[in-house]
Amino acid sequence: MRQGYSSSEACRIVGINLRTGKRWRNGWHSPPNGRKPKPPIHVEVSAPGPSRYLREDDRIHIADRLREKATIRQIAAGLGRSPSTISREIRRNGIPLAGNTSRWTYRPHAAHRRAQARRPRPKPGKIGCNPRLREFIDHHLRLSWSPEQICHALRARFPDQPEMRVTHETIYQALYVQGRGELRRELTKALRTGRAIRRPHRQSYKRLPRAIKDMVMISDRPAEADDRAVPGHWEGDLIIGKDHKSAIATLVERSTRYVMLARLPGDHTAASTRDALVEAVETLPAHLRRSLTWDQGSEMAAHKAFTVATGIPVYFCDPASPWQRGSNENTNGLLRQYFPKGTDLSVHTREHLDAVAAELNSRPRKTLGWETPAERLTKLLTEAS
Repeated sequence: MRQGYSSSEACRIVGINLRTGKRWRNGWHSPPNGRKPKPPIHVEVSAPGPSRYLREDDRIHIADRLREKATIRQIAAGLGRSPSTISREIRRNGIPLAGNTSRWTYRPHAAHRRAQARRPRPKPGKIGCNPRLREFIDHHLRLSWSPEQICHALRARFPDQPEMRVTHETIYQALYVQGRGELRRELTKALRTGRAIRRPHRQSYKRLPRAIKDMVMISDRPAEADDRAVPGHWEGDLIIGKDHKSAIATLVERSTRYVMLARLPGDHTAASTRDALVEAVETLPAHLRRSLTWDQGSEMAAHKAFTVATGIPVYFCDPASPWQRGSNENTNGLLRQYFPKGTDLSVHTREHLDAVAAELNSRPRKTLGWETPAERLTKLLTEAS
């Protein structure tokens, strides 16, 4: 059947009854005459390459060499293992002969099943055994911190307490593998995606280019914006609400990842977008108004009027090239945790948008060496003054 044959065809080839084949496959849970139940047939496919553990083929080799009266060291040399490994294997998984308990024999298949049954060794997780650690993770997940941010916060907060450190994968497993019961399932809603399971990455949808008059392409953007060394270069985009009737404009500073949000409750036409962006950036000092990079969305058709009003030149990305605004794309993904897709974005007030931006700007960021965007911007402003 592993070779692709059906159950009936496999039974015919082997030469057994169809009912017998079913019992072989599924095991015999209630055999006649009160005999011991039999487990189903299990065929292990050995993985290529070296293994930390002895495989079934290794145990067959041990049994064959024992029949040839080979020594433990000779068997170990043939398998490339330590002699203590072979000695321990025979001692643990050998069985006494029937009627003579002073003599032992080594049966490889039974030994392999016995070893496989011992391998799981279930034990409680680190998060489940440490209430203080669990409360710290629970609290920061509710603050919408990512598991990786929590992991580095633990290292900084408890440098001399190894029991208070876990990897971000341990936190994910505590959320996803609910048999452990280490973190409550509703905390998965605090993750960026809000999902309780992992999903594979899919190819993103590529939008067709739009014709915008007098576009200046990203290839003409000053070189100082590329290496992120000089602050004041921004990336922008819209996140769209239900039925495309409302939107929020997002601005991210490339050097500090500082976030600003602009409300577009009624529509996101070129005129509305221009006015909202002008209002958002008018409080910025002059040295933080160097450039704005946008995609080729029609909402930025009034880019020349925006430049006249603010003095900020606008550069447009190439078609289907979201990585040219990578910081903004990442930020929009974070914002979807607060503004889910398919919801009405017009219900969010100016004060709420400011609160969300402040929360994002107070989170430690891996790309900033675990500083927050607000701390990095304050440092740059202090140096400039």
